[in-house]
Amino acid sequence: MSSQTFVISGMTCGHCAKSVTEELSGLPGVSGVQVSVESGQVSVTSEQELTRDAVAAAITEAGYTIAEWPGAN
Repeated sequence: MSSQTFVISGMTCGHCAKSVTEELSGLPGVSGVQVSVESGQVSVTSEQELTRDAVAAAITEAGYTIAEWPGAN
Protein backbone atom coordinates (compact mmCIF):
# COMPACT_ATOMS: atom_id res chain seq x y z
CA MET A 1 0.00 0.00 0.00
CA SER A 2 1.06 3.55 -0.72
CA SER A 3 -0.16 6.79 0.82
CA GLN A 4 0.43 10.17 -0.77
CA THR A 5 -0.59 13.61 0.48
CA PHE A 6 -0.67 16.78 -1.57
CA VAL A 7 -2.36 20.19 -1.53
CA ILE A 8 -4.98 21.30 -4.04
CA SER A 9 -5.78 24.95 -4.66
CA GLY A 10 -9.27 26.29 -5.20
CA MET A 11 -11.42 23.99 -3.08
CA THR A 12 -13.95 25.93 -1.00
CA CYS A 13 -16.81 23.59 -0.11
CA GLY A 14 -18.11 20.06 0.32
CA HIS A 15 -19.06 19.87 -3.35
CA CYS A 16 -15.41 20.60 -4.23
CA ALA A 17 -14.25 17.80 -1.94
CA LYS A 18 -16.79 15.41 -3.46
CA SER A 19 -15.64 16.19 -7.02
CA VAL A 20 -11.98 15.64 -6.10
CA THR A 21 -12.80 12.43 -4.22
CA GLU A 22 -14.81 11.03 -7.14
CA GLU A 23 -12.07 11.74 -9.70
CA LEU A 24 -9.23 10.37 -7.55
CA SER A 25 -11.27 7.31 -6.54
CA GLY A 26 -11.57 6.45 -10.23
CA LEU A 27 -7.82 5.98 -10.63
CA PRO A 28 -6.69 2.33 -10.83
CA GLY A 29 -5.66 0.90 -7.46
CA VAL A 30 -7.02 3.73 -5.30
CA SER A 31 -8.62 2.38 -2.14
CA GLY A 32 -9.20 5.58 -0.17
CA VAL A 33 -9.32 9.37 -0.49
CA GLN A 34 -9.45 11.86 2.40
CA VAL A 35 -10.04 15.55 1.59
CA SER A 36 -9.75 18.55 3.93
CA VAL A 37 -11.35 21.60 2.34
CA GLU A 38 -9.97 23.85 5.10
CA SER A 39 -6.31 22.99 4.47
CA GLY A 40 -6.64 21.87 0.85
CA GLN A 41 -4.85 18.64 1.76
CA VAL A 42 -5.75 15.42 0.03
CA SER A 43 -4.47 12.01 1.11
CA VAL A 44 -4.77 9.09 -1.28
CA THR A 45 -4.22 5.45 -0.38
CA SER A 46 -3.54 3.10 -3.28
CA GLU A 47 -2.09 -0.28 -4.10
CA GLN A 48 1.00 1.39 -5.60
CA GLU A 49 2.32 4.93 -5.75
CA LEU A 50 0.41 7.04 -8.26
CA THR A 51 2.20 9.09 -10.88
CA ARG A 52 2.03 12.86 -10.77
CA ASP A 53 0.53 12.85 -14.29
CA ALA A 54 -2.33 10.54 -13.26
CA VAL A 55 -3.12 12.57 -10.15
CA ALA A 56 -2.84 15.90 -11.99
CA ALA A 57 -5.19 14.67 -14.73
CA ALA A 58 -7.80 13.61 -12.16
CA ILE A 59 -7.50 16.90 -10.26
CA THR A 60 -7.76 18.89 -13.51
CA GLU A 61 -10.84 16.89 -14.50
CA ALA A 62 -12.40 17.90 -11.16
CA GLY A 63 -11.60 21.54 -11.96
CA TYR A 64 -8.64 22.20 -9.64
CA THR A 65 -4.85 22.26 -9.63
CA ILE A 66 -2.16 20.74 -7.43
CA ALA A 67 -0.51 23.47 -5.35
CA GLU A 68 2.00 21.26 -3.50
CA TRP A 69 3.30 17.79 -4.31
CA PRO A 70 5.36 15.64 -1.92
CA GLY A 71 9.07 16.12 -2.42
CA ALA A 72 8.63 19.12 -4.73
CA ASN A 73 10.79 22.19 -4.16
